[in-house]
Amino acid sequence: MRGYVVAGIGTEVGKTVVSAILAEKLRADYWKPVQAGNLDSSDTLRVRQLTRHAGVLHPEAWRLNTAMSPHAAAEIDGVRINRAALELPQNSTLPGTPLIIELAGGLMVPLDSQPGDGFCNIDLLRDWGLPVVLVANYYLGSINHTLLSVDALHRRDIAIAGLVFNGDAVKSSRSTIINLTGLPVLLDLPWADKVNTAFISDQAAHLELK
Repeated sequence: MRGYVVAGIGTEVGKTVVSAILAEKLRADYWKPVQAGNLDSSDTLRVRQLTRHAGVLHPEAWRLNTAMSPHAAAEIDGVRINRAALELPQNSTLPGTPLIIELAGGLMVPLDSQPGDGFCNIDLLRDWGLPVVLVANYYLGSINHTLLSVDALHRRDIAIAGLVFNGDAVKSSRSTIINLTGLPVLLDLPWADKVNTAFISDQAAHLELK
């Protein structure tokens, strides 16, 4: 299967917007395996609203009621997230359609914290075998979080397609991250007062996949 996993250096860094841009550019299917909280305004619904040419939007494998770390939200709901149930969904009816997967939170966010059986988002990346688009934005600590994320992926031999920087650029942070990681920049995503289908379409045209 072709496609990308959209991961962030933390929470609320713009993964859903980047996922919508990728889905629009590639006319790809979209899947968010775990949605924790905001079930009436989920990320899947947002991608549907923001894209004109995305493919199939697959239902979440787990819909949890509380907006918190998935392992804790699952405990509140009285369920455990099963790694075996997080296999890639069947693609759309069009052969060769890529799949965009959006993670819930950062790479080391736990999905199950039970001793011996616990696993995190990053463990799923090895199961799926798809390259990662890493989304970073500019805040105090973002350099450290980006470098740690890249290091964690490299240590597990997980391919990184490149970086997306989100927000008004801090030039020193941007250049430091590029110099120390050697990764390509796929998109510099500008701050926007209104994110809509026109914005997504425009950014899709600027996205440069290597």
